[in-house]
Amino acid sequence: MTRSSRFDQFTNRHIGPDAAEREAMLRLIGVDSLAELIDQTVPENIRERQPLDIPEALSEFDFLRMLRELGAENKVYRSYLGMGYHGTITPSVILRNIFQNPGWYTQYTPYQAEIAQGRLEALLNFQTMVSDLTGLPIANASLLDEATAAAEAMTMFFAQKNKRVKDEPIAEFLVSDQVLPQTQSVLQTRAEPLGIRVRVLPVEEFELTDRVFGMLLQYPAANGGVEDYRALTTEANEKEIYVTVAADLLALTLLHPPGEWGADAVVGNTQRFGVPMGYGGPHAAYFAVKDAYKRQLPGRIIGVSVDRLGRPAMRMALQTREQHIRREKATSNICTAQALLAIMAGMYAVYHGPEGLKNIAERVHAGARIIADAATTLGYRLSTPAFFDTIELPLDAEARERIRTIALREEINFYYTDSAVRISLDETVTDEDILDIVSILGEAKGEDTPELFAATDFSLPQALRRHSEYLTHQVFHGYRTETEMMRYIKRLEKKDLSLTHSMIPLGSCTMKLNAATQLIPVSWDVFANLHPFVPIEQAAGYRRMFTELEAYLSEITGFTACSLQPNSGAQGEYAGLLTIRAYHLSREEGHRDIALIPESAHGTNPASAVMAGMEVVVIKNDDQGDIDLADLRQKAEKHRDRLAAMMITYPSTYGVFEAGVQEACAIVHENGGLVYMDGANMNAQVGLTSPGKIGADVCHLNLHKTFAIPHGGGGPGVGPICVNDKLAPFLPKHPLVETGGEQGMKAVAAAPWGSASICLISYAYIRMLGPEGLRAATENAILNANYIKDRLKEAYDILYIGEEHGRSAHELIVDLRPFKSLVSAEDVAKRLIDYGFHAPTMSWPVAGTIMVEPTESENKEELDRFCDAMLSIRAEIDAIASGAADEKANVLINAPHTIAELTADEWPYPYSREQAAWPLAYLREGYKFWPSVARIDNGYGDRNLICTCPPMEAYETETEG
Repeated sequence: MTRSSRFDQFTNRHIGPDAAEREAMLRLIGVDSLAELIDQTVPENIRERQPLDIPEALSEFDFLRMLRELGAENKVYRSYLGMGYHGTITPSVILRNIFQNPGWYTQYTPYQAEIAQGRLEALLNFQTMVSDLTGLPIANASLLDEATAAAEAMTMFFAQKNKRVKDEPIAEFLVSDQVLPQTQSVLQTRAEPLGIRVRVLPVEEFELTDRVFGMLLQYPAANGGVEDYRALTTEANEKEIYVTVAADLLALTLLHPPGEWGADAVVGNTQRFGVPMGYGGPHAAYFAVKDAYKRQLPGRIIGVSVDRLGRPAMRMALQTREQHIRREKATSNICTAQALLAIMAGMYAVYHGPEGLKNIAERVHAGARIIADAATTLGYRLSTPAFFDTIELPLDAEARERIRTIALREEINFYYTDSAVRISLDETVTDEDILDIVSILGEAKGEDTPELFAATDFSLPQALRRHSEYLTHQVFHGYRTETEMMRYIKRLEKKDLSLTHSMIPLGSCTMKLNAATQLIPVSWDVFANLHPFVPIEQAAGYRRMFTELEAYLSEITGFTACSLQPNSGAQGEYAGLLTIRAYHLSREEGHRDIALIPESAHGTNPASAVMAGMEVVVIKNDDQGDIDLADLRQKAEKHRDRLAAMMITYPSTYGVFEAGVQEACAIVHENGGLVYMDGANMNAQVGLTSPGKIGADVCHLNLHKTFAIPHGGGGPGVGPICVNDKLAPFLPKHPLVETGGEQGMKAVAAAPWGSASICLISYAYIRMLGPEGLRAATENAILNANYIKDRLKEAYDILYIGEEHGRSAHELIVDLRPFKSLVSAEDVAKRLIDYGFHAPTMSWPVAGTIMVEPTESENKEELDRFCDAMLSIRAEIDAIASGAADEKANVLINAPHTIAELTADEWPYPYSREQAAWPLAYLREGYKFWPSVARIDNGYGDRNLICTCPPMEAYETETEG
């Protein structure tokens, strides 16, 4: 038997329908073959005829064997590099039950809060942890990394300062030269298109003039120093200059928190709270603000509300849930977070509690103090007398090189600046490690290792020591044993619907199988515990994987170069537009600043364009949802002297392959612009067509969609960009590691390859599917969508299908507007919960509709269950229309129904418990999912905002009120 004929090839494990099911589905659709369906769906003029130039598929066993060999090329030395990344110990109970658990990593963003109460509680814990440690009342549910969080603070305060300024904007932002270099680079990237002037200089040289709108401080500083910024902050507060502090959360267990000395915002990374370094990510950044800025805060906020029965329940709060919905008026394009990693960091705090975190901080600080004392005994000088976990030793080049040589011999990494050696400690450091570090310093001096003494006092100024309490909520005090912690995690997990329960049919979100074989290597030591700034030769395995993955993605997209640095889809959009901007600037055409964007576009598109310094001009869509080519031509010609770019999604946001896409791209090119393609719908293109084929110049890819990185309950995501030859020179660089194009822009993310470790997942997906499997995945995604369409088309109107053959691409829009006098789209979404399903994408891109994307991973049986549920719901709507069901007390309006209602002594509804809970027979076969709360009152929660863990008596008060 040849390898290609093995029945257990990954293609057969990944793709849902088998041969018999495909035959039955094609018969219902009315075509003779899958090839015929594809011919009727994908326009002939953009079809790729050559197979993808990608290695043949590997079996799961062979892939893991190959990856072990590749991983062995990485060298995991002991790294004391700091710079925002630290060794950490992931508690096994968290590693096993969250990080490696599909019940947590396959959840979707908690838009349907009734079936997301577990992760919402976990994220509320995270927000509470951040709020307590920073001393500020409002925190969001995470951002992408520390550098981009700092940039979000800068742009938020820039908008805040200038919202009433009509003349020249107040545009100067002061940055301490002790801010981490990767943060400085991202700030400069973000500032330049917006006209913000970033000035990097020592804090003592700050001048708080009336042209300054804000500042950024690092606490502790990059060199380890702990400085007293209270007087500076007081002056800034008096002059209405916004103060942002990038702070180490672990240090804040010992240090006076910035929120208590006047900071307006505190940002940073929670990586050292149990999240592996992963060669740069993914990790959860945090962002906390004063109450006055809660409506400007980017990202998501989790808040407490009540359900329709008056019981406490959680959901995403305020308009910050999706700030980019404000489109070109948004100050941020953020539409994702790092939910899975935030949950891990929050659980780390739950497990350790305040006393555990403080103990870890004291041990880390004591180790640094021991090394500092030994270093001074050996004759070294410290750059700063007050420090937390990092000491800096000013040294000439010869002395630095001597230490480097000895340290590398011992397989130890320190951080080397142009004038000093830095040593940063973390919770993994043992007494033996400390002895080895001091021995290196002694050998470099030609001295014996001095006797080491336990630290007897903190090297922290008395005035900056923390006195306020933190993590006082009972959740941080009740789970100290593994038994208790395991049960708490499992209780929360059981409240959430994930891919372990049923299909999540969200249009545009591509919730496909996240295979266990793809996920396993992320936890391997050789990938998980590598610092992103180790010498490049220690990361040879990662570098080879990046090179191959970039080549595969370039081949799939029809382009020639790729950057993996953007760590979300929105960041990919932004980076793609910046390459276009850089291209125009290189040709002395910086005046090109118009972005043409169809009215159907994702809200992130116009938000990203504005962030890239462009002005948005909206292009009409015709009645079929396609770009109105006449309107496009008229506006492209009108703005030809300023035209920078067109942003399109393909297939369209309406789930259709537009036949005129090549003409649209040609119109833009004829008028001097370039074309950006949003890769949200790439799952309908791979192996069949490509962004390069349709005429685009750059696209971003959602690796958490098409390329099977799990959504993690709302993150992580990866949004690499692929570009053609003319844009390749402008791919983003990094200040500390060589990467990017020859004329590359500054960094768009903190780490050189963004969320590096989870790129392994997409690498595995491509290597195990191979060229034939990738194409088959796309074809089956299109098959599954058309099967659902044809099963539902008699009961519901399906919008925007192809004109000639009536085919959908990989997703379809079901129109619920004809029933709006009876029920809403939300009623249908909530009723689907009773049938065991997560709702499709609701009221987007068309209000009053749902958009369904089944993906290739679901088999016919699951698709039929979903269709049966939708048809049953149609019958329930008809019952309301006929008067057989009460128009104000029916199963849709009251959905979802909880087990508490079903088992209560009282049943106040005119329909039966049977109809509410068991409307179809399959639900009794193990497919029933019970929501833990009834439908949530969002308005109540926004009027009574609670976004940290309230005490139980507060829950009771809120419920009674």
